[in-house]
Amino acid sequence: MKLGSVIGRVTLNRTLAPLEGARWLIVSPFTREHYQQGSQTPAGLSKDPTLVVYDSLGGGVGQTIGYVEGREAAQPFSEPTPVDAINAALVDEIFYNPFTK
Repeated sequence: MKLGSVIGRVTLNRTLAPLEGARWLIVSPFTREHYQQGSQTPAGLSKDPTLVVYDSLGGGVGQTIGYVEGREAAQPFSEPTPVDAINAALVDEIFYNPFTK
């Protein structure tokens, strides 16, 4: 599972039947700097590419989520579904304590 910050939502005018009523989020993946700066990091300032994540948990803009990609993202569906990433967790707090010698 990876962590990211929700920076927006996607609105579709056409969808496939199995994805009718689905919610989609635009997520900016966390980098090492996000963890080091903690909650002081403004959402959406990452220069890394963003991704679209299927959301069935109700994540909102500005919230931190945990998401999975690839084959694991399609596992919750009974039929084969064209999903690349899915919201797996809503994150309340992150405690970053790097190993020091």
